[in-house]
Amino acid sequence: MYWSAEGGTSAPADQWLGIDRQRYSPGVREMCCREASSGSFRRAAEDLHRVGQIALTHETVRVIVEAEGRQAAEAQHGGQLRPDWSAADCRGEEGTGTCVITGADGVKVPLVTEGEKAKRRRLRRRRGPKARGRRRRLGRGSDQAYKEFKLVAFYDASKQHQYAVGVSGNHEVLGRLMRRVAGWIDLGSADVSYSVTDGAEWIRRQYNQRLPMLAANVLDYYHLREHVIAASYRVFGENTPEATAWREAMMGVALESGPLALLDRLGALRRGLRSQRKRDALAKLRAYMAKRVAMLEYPTFVAQGYEIGSGPTEAFCKTLTARLKGPGMRWDRPHAEGIMALAAVRSSGLWNRYWADQRRKTA
Repeated sequence: MYWSAEGGTSAPADQWLGIDRQRYSPGVREMCCREASSGSFRRAAEDLHRVGQIALTHETVRVIVEAEGRQAAEAQHGGQLRPDWSAADCRGEEGTGTCVITGADGVKVPLVTEGEKAKRRRLRRRRGPKARGRRRRLGRGSDQAYKEFKLVAFYDASKQHQYAVGVSGNHEVLGRLMRRVAGWIDLGSADVSYSVTDGAEWIRRQYNQRLPMLAANVLDYYHLREHVIAASYRVFGENTPEATAWREAMMGVALESGPLALLDRLGALRRGLRSQRKRDALAKLRAYMAKRVAMLEYPTFVAQGYEIGSGPTEAFCKTLTARLKGPGMRWDRPHAEGIMALAAVRSSGLWNRYWADQRRKTA
């Protein structure tokens, strides 16, 4: 244990041994995590006291939840909390083989900047050492107000088997985790496996490098539609009947004839335009599609029964970061990753198993 004028009291050995967290039973810790998953720590403390007669300050609830989140993240990333299913369980209708679908995405998370941390430190110094000693040590803040966290999800067509995990690291960190999870579920043994994503460059690169066994990488149909809509506004005017008719026709070509036919239609329209601004809008759309031709083979994908929408991955993005994006929320990076991990454990159907493990450890 040590004390500093800037940071106050800290007991890293206690934290490392888990003493600060283990003061409370697994049942109390689970209740704290449940209550704090949908609202502020202050509101969670009030609800715990009213419903369960558990009297804790909101700062204590915060410490418990953040410590539990860090442990959940370590368990997920380290393989102690693996999916409870494998590719062999992902069977479709009778007579069909096994199929696993995967998706990855990035999502912005609000973080406490170093500038904000510096202001808090100055305020503590003005209040004196007694006030500083009662508060936990302030670590370093982020260099930006928002950072992109990344996640990967694996699921079957029925959505009965799902597993999602997120990281605060870069695309390489997620790529290694992506490969690890694929090994846990024995992805290579699936009769069919493919990805459905928004086609971001880092996502395509990681799937090509880490999961070369995938039969296809599908561009989410609705992301293509967004780009076509943007081009229609530039060429025909925003929300005009001409723009609506053109984009619906183009999406019909994409579904029925594929990317090469769509590229031909765009090229023909572009050659007939005089406005450079309109020509540039179509050139931008064609360049976007040209990089992703293999991901746009919708007629083939639909004929093979593939999904062409990334809805499940988008849903995980919202679920795993809902608590992080509340009004006025700002987080330290490790704590944000921990909150994300608790949400992932719950969304992946592993909540009861996680807490059963905690109870066994303290038995």
